[in-house]
Amino acid sequence: QVRLVESGGGLVQAGGSLRLSCTASGHTFRIYAVAWFRQAPGKDRELVATITWSGGSTAYADSVKGRFTISRDNAKNTVYLQMNSLKPEDSAVYYCAAAPSSDYGPSTYPYWGQGTQVTVSS
Repeated sequence: QVRLVESGGGLVQAGGSLRLSCTASGHTFRIYAVAWFRQAPGKDRELVATITWSGGSTAYADSVKGRFTISRDNAKNTVYLQMNSLKPEDSAVYYCAAAPSSDYGPSTYPYWGQGTQVTVSS
């Protein structure tokens, strides 16, 4: 099994920055990719960014391109989401999730963290 723990959420003013962390433990050798999702009240879950564990290939939602950066530190088993130029519409619970192979689409990632709240005030 893989266990994921997020941290780094909080309250920030619009235009500010936050860095989220997702630390993996357990059978981390099984991880192929890690993704950040977010879900705001009353809205569908949204895929924000993904990164492959070994090669570091990244992808972003259009809504965060140019503002968010996903990265990983394999030595620390940690994936980061650097969020800059935050907007009130970025407010949501942010979750990290992991997949053991490329066969898993984002909606089927089997490993999930508990989430961390990000609130951006206007």
